[in-house]
Amino acid sequence: MRSVVALRLAVALIAGLAACATARVAIGPWQAPLGREHPLTGRVLDTRTGRFVTADAMVQAAATARFVLLGEKHDNPDHHQIQAAVLRAILATSRRPIVAFEMFTPDDAPALARFLGTAPRDATGLGAAVDWKNNGWPDWAYYQPIAQAALDAGVPIVAANLTQATARALARGQRAALPANLAEHYALDQPPSAALQAALTTEIREAHCGHFPADRVDGMVLAQRARDSALAESLVAGADGGVLIAGTGHVRNDRGVPAYLRRRVPDATIATLAPLEVRTEWTQPSDYARAYGGALPFDWVWFTPGMDDDDPCARFRRPPTPPRG
Repeated sequence: MRSVVALRLAVALIAGLAACATARVAIGPWQAPLGREHPLTGRVLDTRTGRFVTADAMVQAAATARFVLLGEKHDNPDHHQIQAAVLRAILATSRRPIVAFEMFTPDDAPALARFLGTAPRDATGLGAAVDWKNNGWPDWAYYQPIAQAALDAGVPIVAANLTQATARALARGQRAALPANLAEHYALDQPPSAALQAALTTEIREAHCGHFPADRVDGMVLAQRARDSALAESLVAGADGGVLIAGTGHVRNDRGVPAYLRRRVPDATIATLAPLEVRTEWTQPSDYARAYGGALPFDWVWFTPGMDDDDPCARFRRPPTPPRG
């Protein structure tokens, strides 16, 4: 009888431990105003199967990957609450990855180290410590919960991007500014493939609404490749892998950071999640896939409300204001 009771207790203990290691995702109410009632809002798509899955199932699968890349549209607070919730769920599985931020550069690293050396659990003051309000990113309140999740778990926060000076120099075509380690590990001193050059050229021109000097494109392409390789390199140092917080363009599987990670660590497992804002007229995943050439270049897509429906290129189409007098 005692052996039966002991066996039952052992089974219960194992089940309890397994439950503790199960990733659970919890997010609050939507904050972005547009599309909250859209039929796709809140749904998570596994792009490899074409099926919708629960957020918990997505995280449980992603947590097994060495590298987890979490995208965002920078000004959408819902994307940041998803990142924070997913990171917390991954850390609840006892993983101890580094957490790399696109928004921090090596210029920020000394201030990060000084502040966390005295306040290792205080994400609230971290923004002020690195002069966040003057770095051009959205309010620190968006990113604070992500940093707090990392600090609560005691995992390192890493400055992952190029310095601003290096990025600007590369964008101006100054190839001598290319960091030697990135050139060596990622062949950045070699021309990209014709397909990659064409894709990045199109992306850059579209991002600037077609108003970008042709003689600057090659420098911008090199800067983009260098940024992605720097983000990849920041993750490689993690003994238990890494989680990247970055813009959605950086986490796409076809030509973003994953492509550089595969070059650097060919056998590594990589998981990518992109929160995407819904559009009123786009009610099927295939509608969004067309915006990416026919296939969504992420492992999972989490559909969210949007911040606005303004056309960013509208100002270029307005007729010039006639001079006065």
